Amino acid sequence: MQDTEIINLWKSFDKKLEENLLLNKKNAEEITKMKVHSFLASMKPLKIFTILVGMIWVGFVDILIVNLFPIASPFFLISAIIQVLLTKLAIIIYLYQLILIHQADISEQILATQEKLARLKSSTLWVTRVLFLQIPVWTTFYLNRTMLENGNVWLYILQVIVTASGTCLAIWLFFNIKYENRDKNWFRLIFHGKEWNPVIRSMELLRQINEYKQETKNEKARQ
Repeated sequence: MQDTEIINLWKSFDKKLEENLLLNKKNAEEITKMKVHSFLASMKPLKIFTILVGMIWVGFVDILIVNLFPIASPFFLISAIIQVLLTKLAIIIYLYQLILIHQADISEQILATQEKLARLKSSTLWVTRVLFLQIPVWTTFYLNRTMLENGNVWLYILQVIVTASGTCLAIWLFFNIKYENRDKNWFRLIFHGKEWNPVIRSMELLRQINEYKQETKNEKARQ
């Protein structure tokens, strides 16, 4: 076999190998996108269930507020109004997340999907902050004038401690629930399961694709 034939055969083999590698890379990217879509789809049932339960709860509390407004304790009314407003805000955030999940299309560019995942992650942190802000009102809704007028000093001290502790905890969580604390034990205790893990896994998969693409570009640039 002549040298020219050997060179041509080698070039042909090299071209086929490069085409196979490109095809494998493209297939790997498509498979990864499908995995991301599957992860996000797994979040829908829980979010829909949470929204439905939240709407039922909001409707129930709204009815209580309207019907008991003339006779209820100011502590109950203020606590219930704060709680139901925060719950409504959380429902709005959950609806926003469902829209983001629905818009995440496997056919779109990776950067577009990454941007939606970033918003999904951020909104998950925010909805958790909002829900924890309800803690103090769960320590005050049962108070009434009779309890305050007939209570003793130990009851007052206990109530102040409970309410102050709940308020401090709510404020601390509001300012410390952020992605930078994701490796801390208390953060992991709060964020796990279908509300959090699919988002993080999806972000990691897309990050790996981007890194792989960047490495490929760098290799081509060096050649």
